[in-house]
Amino acid sequence: MRIGSSKAAGHVAPLTLAAIVLTLGMAPVAAQTMKDSLVSAYSTNPTLNQARAQLRSIDEGVPIAKSGIRPQVFANLSASSQYTSLNGVYSSVTSTKFNSSGTNNPLTMAMTFTQPLFLGFQTKNSVAQAEAAVRAQRELLRNTEQSVLLDAATAFQDVIQNASIVSLRKSDVSFLNEQVKASNDRLEVGEGTRTDVSQSEARYAEAQSDLNFAEANLASAQATYRQVTGLEARKLVDNINLAPKLPPTLDRSLAIGQDNHPAIQSAIHNVDVALFNVKTLEGEFLPEVSLNGQVGRTYDTGTADYSDSAQVTLNVDIPIYQGGRVSAQVRQAKEDLGYARIQVDILRDQVRQAIVSAWANYKAAVASIQAARTGVFAQQLALQGVIEEQKVGQRTTLDVLDSQRDLVSAQVTLVEAERNKVVAAYALLSATGQLGVDELSLQVARYQPKQHYQAVKDKWFGLRTPDGR
Repeated sequence: MRIGSSKAAGHVAPLTLAAIVLTLGMAPVAAQTMKDSLVSAYSTNPTLNQARAQLRSIDEGVPIAKSGIRPQVFANLSASSQYTSLNGVYSSVTSTKFNSSGTNNPLTMAMTFTQPLFLGFQTKNSVAQAEAAVRAQRELLRNTEQSVLLDAATAFQDVIQNASIVSLRKSDVSFLNEQVKASNDRLEVGEGTRTDVSQSEARYAEAQSDLNFAEANLASAQATYRQVTGLEARKLVDNINLAPKLPPTLDRSLAIGQDNHPAIQSAIHNVDVALFNVKTLEGEFLPEVSLNGQVGRTYDTGTADYSDSAQVTLNVDIPIYQGGRVSAQVRQAKEDLGYARIQVDILRDQVRQAIVSAWANYKAAVASIQAARTGVFAQQLALQGVIEEQKVGQRTTLDVLDSQRDLVSAQVTLVEAERNKVVAAYALLSATGQLGVDELSLQVARYQPKQHYQAVKDKWFGLRTPDGR
């Protein structure tokens, strides 16, 4: 799109940046909105799908822990062949010696079971540990969701920014091309110099180079957008107004972030994981009680005779010394618990820093937009004035070229400030833990992590996953 054009001396017809962005956003049928992009990222992003799969794996830790107190049953089958030879055996009845031999082929079938009765509260604490791990992983999933949505919003704005810059660079190239023609025309009629032509050509080559870089940046932004959202970038239109969703003050932002950020919540649940791990290991110092049983039948395949047996045993194992292994594991688990508690403090500080940074960036971007708009308007007027003054010989070609460069620079600054404002707003919501599907009012089938958990937490058997795999 052309910002200004020139014939001979050049006449500028400036367009505001709003008109540029509006033109870029036209084509209502084919347009992609911000909500479309966020919905697609939420539904298809591989990083997010990977985090969901990881949570489903963590869910299985609960039935694994519960299996510790459930019975174990085994069936046994054994077959053997025995050959017996007796040579020179003295018989007290006949007072003689005799030789005998025989073959026996016993077949034994048995079933054994073990029912733990008391394991030093290890199973109870292991289940609590697994449930805490599930809660921690759910918060990590929520954190991943917010990161993916932030990446999608950033990629969306990067495409808009780079598309706008490409449009500005193309207009600059068109303007400078007209300046080259005008300089050559003035040189032919004796009103210009070869220096004017050379300056115009040099500035035109520079603008062409800037356009090439801008197009490369646009292609890179489109590729990133495709990676995050799974969509090919077409005409992008931002249809989300974040201003009403933002916290009103920095203090309010900090309070929300400390209470709601998923990274902090996950770290708190990880403290519970470490605490129950300590209790589970300490349970290995307590006695273990189990009930063992066995029933079986042994056949003599040669005579078809058989015998049955049954046995029930109550076992009580009292640990006295375990080589120091369990003691070391308990000490190690206590250090892990201390690490988990410190991690909560670290994440609180990190969230605070992210909120303060995002808040400052948002406020700076808002202020920069107003300043940049003023700068664009002033540079447009300045360029018009320089061109008019050039017509009467009061300005040189270099003055026009410099004024055009300043205008394009101001317009690029405005585009970048507008992009930074939107991205900083999304970053602020993410830093406070509020960049979610509900907060953004996205019309999408929300992933329900509790459904898988409810389906597997009490399963006693079965190899298929709830989704049929």
